[in-house]
Amino acid sequence: MESERVRAYLLALQNRIVSQFEMFEDHAFVRDEWKRAEGGGGITCIIEGGKLLDRGGVGFSHVSGTKLPPSASAHRPDLAGRPWEAMGVSLVLHPRNPHVPTVHMNVRYFEARGAGDPAWWFGGGMDLTPYYPAEEDCAHFHRANRDALAAFDGLHGRFKKACDDYFFLKHRNEPRGIGGTFFDDFSEGGFEHSFAVMRSVGDAFLPAYLPIVERRREVSYGDRERDFQAYRRGRYVEFNLVWDRGTLFGLQSGGRAESILMSLPPSAKWRYDWKPEPGSPEAHLYEVLMPPRDWA
Repeated sequence: MESERVRAYLLALQNRIVSQFEMFEDHAFVRDEWKRAEGGGGITCIIEGGKLLDRGGVGFSHVSGTKLPPSASAHRPDLAGRPWEAMGVSLVLHPRNPHVPTVHMNVRYFEARGAGDPAWWFGGGMDLTPYYPAEEDCAHFHRANRDALAAFDGLHGRFKKACDDYFFLKHRNEPRGIGGTFFDDFSEGGFEHSFAVMRSVGDAFLPAYLPIVERRREVSYGDRERDFQAYRRGRYVEFNLVWDRGTLFGLQSGGRAESILMSLPPSAKWRYDWKPEPGSPEAHLYEVLMPPRDWA
């Protein structure tokens, strides 16, 4: 079946990414296999307190249900009430060093069955959230995203804009990070074409992020940098709990909270109406983040 090919790819991708990041650490990711009472299950690979990663999760899930939750059926009312299945790999890596950006990546497949032909689509993307941004890192990340989609005419521009639009905190009127690639409900060109697009994004993650890790993981930092990192992590928490469609889908569909919320950082801070000092390294983040740029 086509869904079995997607599953095999996703499991291999998860293993590849976990193996790569274990090379930076002094202990392995915990591998937590779980079952979901309503149908399906997954494998959550998690590390906390590592040399590189304060907290990092790389999760695979393949779950199913009998009725679509509101977050999935709102834009497709014709699918309301249908049985469904969804599978994907989702990761968020929160490095210890504030000079190494936080990164998110997700690739996924969704199918709704019932009357008539199944409705299916792919989605995914990746985005970078720096704290002390180096412009060469931002450019590298976006060029890797551009190159991943080079074989698919017109998709890079569309997916970059979609990422800038999606990872935006409307209540703060600011972006979460510097963007990257985002797509959802994608079925253009048929299954093989759409599956190829998803694989290209998934395969691009390590080339997009690893060179940044290698350049920044030994940069020195102190309490000031860690404090600002915790403050900006608060924005990450706000986006994931208020706006993120995947988080809402997981919680509304009765998903496993431990796996869904692995994206949250181990610590974060909030301050009332705080502003960075003009000309400071912290102020540079805001100058880089706003407005979105054509980094590639």
